[in-house]
Amino acid sequence: MNKYLFSLLLVIAVVLTACSDTGGSDDASEFPTDNIEIVAPASPGGGWDGTARAMQKIFDDENIIEKNMNVVNKPGGGGEVGWQYLKDQDAHTFAINSSLVITNNLLGQSDLTYKDFTPLAILTTEWISVAVAPDSEFDNGIDILEQLKEDPTSLKIAVAPSLGNNDHLAFVQAAKEYGVDVTQLEFMIYESGGDVVTALLGDHVDVATMSVSEAKEQHLAGKLKMVAVGSNEPIEGLEDVQTWKEQGIDLEFPHWRGVMGPPDMSEEEIAYWDETISTLVETEAWQELLVNNEWESYYMNSEEATEFLEEQTENYNQLLKDAGLID
Repeated sequence: MNKYLFSLLLVIAVVLTACSDTGGSDDASEFPTDNIEIVAPASPGGGWDGTARAMQKIFDDENIIEKNMNVVNKPGGGGEVGWQYLKDQDAHTFAINSSLVITNNLLGQSDLTYKDFTPLAILTTEWISVAVAPDSEFDNGIDILEQLKEDPTSLKIAVAPSLGNNDHLAFVQAAKEYGVDVTQLEFMIYESGGDVVTALLGDHVDVATMSVSEAKEQHLAGKLKMVAVGSNEPIEGLEDVQTWKEQGIDLEFPHWRGVMGPPDMSEEEIAYWDETISTLVETEAWQELLVNNEWESYYMNSEEATEFLEEQTENYNQLLKDAGLID
């Protein structure tokens, strides 16, 4: 009997050891083991929400992820509410981000930084333009900067929805590179890009800085004139608009969006999302999404995104100081 009892106990021990080695959600080789949650840190509609829902749809339609996926909207605080929520989740949840994850902190509006999370990817960019009225005396960006160099307060510059955002800082960087005293610039703040266009068309301002997508239709219709873009090369369909680089200003200023996961993700979990997201951005459906939204691919994997966010933080910090918004 003791012999049989010993054999039985040995079998039980082997089975328990096998279960311990292969079971449980801690085994990253089985990741993901639960449903996927994509956090849009804003209300439905707009760029963050649109990006999250596009990712969900393409992941599902292309059978890239087999688990169920849900988009959750966590609006508030310029991303703060959604990103605070992300901090307490595991690697089955990721959130859309943008430059606000950096500038909110630099401007003292949030304690969070990108270092509180796991950067997973940079996905897309919109480019930022400078526009004037069609009958303006300015034919290019350098003409504007030349006048501002002589008198920084001589022009009213429209921007939305606040100082310290990409539209504002892109103009500040261009002006700074040209030797303008950017602390003296006269920015007029509006609630939305649509309001900026209206102000420009109504001659309430002299110059406007806004995304290319907000200005393109009016430019092509001849209702306003884009005189510079912050892209690294001419934009398809807008080849008549010179980049800042073509005008002699060494500037590339992306209005980017990306994704980040919660803190302390494992190497295996990061590798899973690297593979999954890199597959996503190569799909035809993703390429169509970019075209339809006037977005451009700006893909970087987790390692590249981490380096990029560090560089962006240094750049934004300096520009905010140059603009007199922080000490």
